[in-house]
Amino acid sequence: MRTLGNVLWLLLAGIWLAIGYAVAGLISFVFIVTIPFGIASFRLAGFVLWPFGRTVVFRRTAGLWSVIGNVVWVIVVGWELAVAHLIAGLVLCLTIIGIPFGVACWKMVPLALLPLGREVVPLRGGHADPYGLPN
Repeated sequence: MRTLGNVLWLLLAGIWLAIGYAVAGLISFVFIVTIPFGIASFRLAGFVLWPFGRTVVFRRTAGLWSVIGNVVWVIVVGWELAVAHLIAGLVLCLTIIGIPFGVACWKMVPLALLPLGREVVPLRGGHADPYGLPN
């Protein structure tokens, strides 16, 4: 079921959102200081390509630099990516089949706004999928 959800997600919204994150990552690599933003952007691009069966958790070792980086991220590129998620979610909710994908897209808005200090991990055993598809 996850594979089917991921394939549908990829075709409906994942590829376009991933392109947005990839562009943000490439722009971030222009300056040496913003390379961590580029790395985070590419990590998120991989997540939005194939999200079902994975989740995002806070890293306990993330410190003050993650907080400062997230503030800069929101100002520079985070809000644009969050708006892209909101619009994609709205468009996906126009059809019955797209409603679960639209909700999943909206659940990714906080990740688009504050990505530093988080990591993508696979779901374990009996945990429910936070994006709406059963295990």
